[in-house]
Amino acid sequence: MRLRITALLSALALALALTATAQKAPPAKLEPLPEPPPIPPEIANDPDLEPQITITRRATETIEEYRVGGRLTMIKVTPKTGRPYYLVADGTDGTWVRRDSLDTGLKVPMWLLFSF
Repeated sequence: MRLRITALLSALALALALTATAQKAPPAKLEPLPEPPPIPPEIANDPDLEPQITITRRATETIEEYRVGGRLTMIKVTPKTGRPYYLVADGTDGTWVRRDSLDTGLKVPMWLLFSF
């Protein structure tokens, strides 16, 4: 039994030593990346890009409406008892999708290419 533990620890030490020596040294002539350009002021302070939130409190629930550019994009409903849920605009045909959280795990691209 003691021989097995010794052999296992020796193999582990050898594996750690080999991985430590296998790492490459960084190249000698690295140049720092340039600073990113500043955000243009017309984009940085554009109030249309910020969501406007309207909060409505009722006896049994609280409703938060999120609008971007005057268009309703999401509704969060928080009942007095229970977990909050979200109604998210589908973006394709004006329907709403109910979600229990904003993290769906799978993000399917649904880009709007044309709008009339």
